[in-house]
Amino acid sequence: MFEAFVAGLLLITVSELGDKTFFIGVILATRHRRSLVFIGVVSALAAMTLISVMMGRVVSLFSPTVVHYAEIALLLAFGSQLLLKGWRMADEPCAEACEEAMETITQSEQVLIKRPTNLAVVLQAFGLTFLAEWGDRTQIATIGLAAAKNPIGVSVGAILGHAICAAIAVIGGRLIAGRLSEKTLTLLGGALFLVFAATATANGV
Repeated sequence: MFEAFVAGLLLITVSELGDKTFFIGVILATRHRRSLVFIGVVSALAAMTLISVMMGRVVSLFSPTVVHYAEIALLLAFGSQLLLKGWRMADEPCAEACEEAMETITQSEQVLIKRPTNLAVVLQAFGLTFLAEWGDRTQIATIGLAAAKNPIGVSVGAILGHAICAAIAVIGGRLIAGRLSEKTLTLLGGALFLVFAATATANGV
C-alpha cells in the first residue's frame, strides 16, 4: 500500500505542476477568492482520481500478465514521449499551458454573470478542471497504477498530490509560474514514468 501511495503522490505532483489544470487554478485565484477556487479544483481532481481508480480496478479483472505488461508499455510510451518532447523544447516558462488555460477560462466566463456567487465560482473551477483533466496522461497513468497496485494507496497518494499542486497554484502560483521551466518539468515527468516502468519490470507480475 505504501508503494502505491508514493507512486500516486510522485506521479501527480511532478506531472501536474505547470500543467493546464495548474494554470486554471492560478488564473482563477487571481479573479476570485482563493478558498473557493481551491475547493472547486481539488474536488474536481479528487473526483477524477476516484473515477480513474475505479476504471483501473475494472482493468485489473483481466489477466495479471496482460495488465502487468500493458502497464509497463503505457509507462514506457508516456516516458519516451515526454523525454522526446522535452528535449526539443526551448528552456522557457510554461507559456503554452498558460495560454490554453487562459483561453478556456475566457470562454467559460462569457456565460457567467459579472459578479458570480460563491457557488458559481466553485462550480466554474470544478467544471473547467474536470474537463481539462479528462483524458489527460495523468488520468490514464492513474488508471494503470490502480490496475496494478493497491487502489487505496493510489487514491490517497494521487489526491494528496493534486491537493499539493492546487495549493501551490492558488496561493503562490502566479509568482511560481514565471519560474517554472516547461522543459525541465517535461523531462522530469518523462524520467519519472521511465522509473515507474523499470520498477514494474523489476517487480514482475
